[in-house]
Amino acid sequence: MEFETEADSTDKSQPFDIKTEDITEHGNKPRPYLCTVCDKLFKRKRYLNAHRRIHTEENVYSCSECGKRCSSQSALSHHKNIHTGKYKCTKCGRCCQNSRDLAAHRRSHSGEKPFECSLCSKRFTQAGNLVAHSKIHSGEKPYKCHMCDKAFSQSGELNTHIIRVHTGDKPYKCHTCNKAFSLSGDLKTHMRVHTGDKPYKCQTCNRAFSRSGDLNSHITRAHRGDKPYKCRQCSESFTWQYQLETHMVKSHYEGK
Repeated sequence: MEFETEADSTDKSQPFDIKTEDITEHGNKPRPYLCTVCDKLFKRKRYLNAHRRIHTEENVYSCSECGKRCSSQSALSHHKNIHTGKYKCTKCGRCCQNSRDLAAHRRSHSGEKPFECSLCSKRFTQAGNLVAHSKIHSGEKPYKCHMCDKAFSQSGELNTHIIRVHTGDKPYKCHTCNKAFSLSGDLKTHMRVHTGDKPYKCQTCNRAFSRSGDLNSHITRAHRGDKPYKCRQCSESFTWQYQLETHMVKSHYEGK
């Protein structure tokens, strides 16, 4: 396999001295270009350069429909599928960018969570959410805010932090009550307060919810009885994180 030409040898993105067994592979294609922010590897320098825009917020491609800015032309093309309705959920009408996102979204209706954390047994609908969750155990927070140096385990958390804390921009307004939101997804969820729409239905008892997170919580609490949060001092298990925290204070810290 050929890599970039020698003209790239002085570039910051040149291949690093990585052992063959250390290179992430996908379809047997090595990826020697390393992102120094999040350690993700890429097989071509141009892919790395496009990826870097995630960290620098250099989003130069704008959607003519909604004004959303993307870091690459391909990302913009995927985003535009939302407006065409090409990948539309038949249950709630939500439009996704691609078939993979649509398949993952459908799990929010079924409650299926095929990806399980090996450390705490918490389950997720998407592999990416499991990867992000695993950083809770490792303490890894590779995404840093360039304004206040606060660090996050997920790029989405960083973007939300910048919008809400530093820009204060709330361009998405509810036409019914004029409440404003920083993110379009927050507005969509809020609108269900007015419409009463509850598209997320439990397959076991038919109870409906306005948010997928509420459905997942309901399934966990009412039907599964899952207790993924385990106390390391006494091995007692809990359904929710706050229950574990309360237990730790009352059982192991109070009076000490």
